[in-house]
Amino acid sequence: MTAVREGLPDGRYGRSADARADRNLKIIGAVLGAALLAVIGWCGVSYISGQDLSARVITWDAVSDHAVKVHLEVVKDTDDKGVCTLRSQAEDGSEVGRKDVTVDQRSAQVDTEVTVRTTKRATNAVLVGCTAAGNG
Repeated sequence: MTAVREGLPDGRYGRSADARADRNLKIIGAVLGAALLAVIGWCGVSYISGQDLSARVITWDAVSDHAVKVHLEVVKDTDDKGVCTLRSQAEDGSEVGRKDVTVDQRSAQVDTEVTVRTTKRATNAVLVGCTAAGNG
């Protein structure tokens, strides 16, 4: 004799209510994901467009136990002015020097060498950031 297999018991393995809930959760997840991407994109665009000055440290050299020479490159609009902050750290990570550099040259790209005085031997020189100053 062969056993005849009948269909699955009613209601035991059904997906009617679960399928609707899964579909609703997928839609809510997609909407929230799209909203999150939109917020991240908006923040990124507003951050980039809000920066009037863009700068970077090209090279640095600890010329003595109490000074670091930094080659700073700043890209800006010709008439923009601003201040860039440099800092220097010792081997243990403590800050040993900090200097604000005024950038007011009428040029789109400014390359300048700055000496940052330090309290002891520095192992790096980093750009903390640049802020735009009022044009006048």
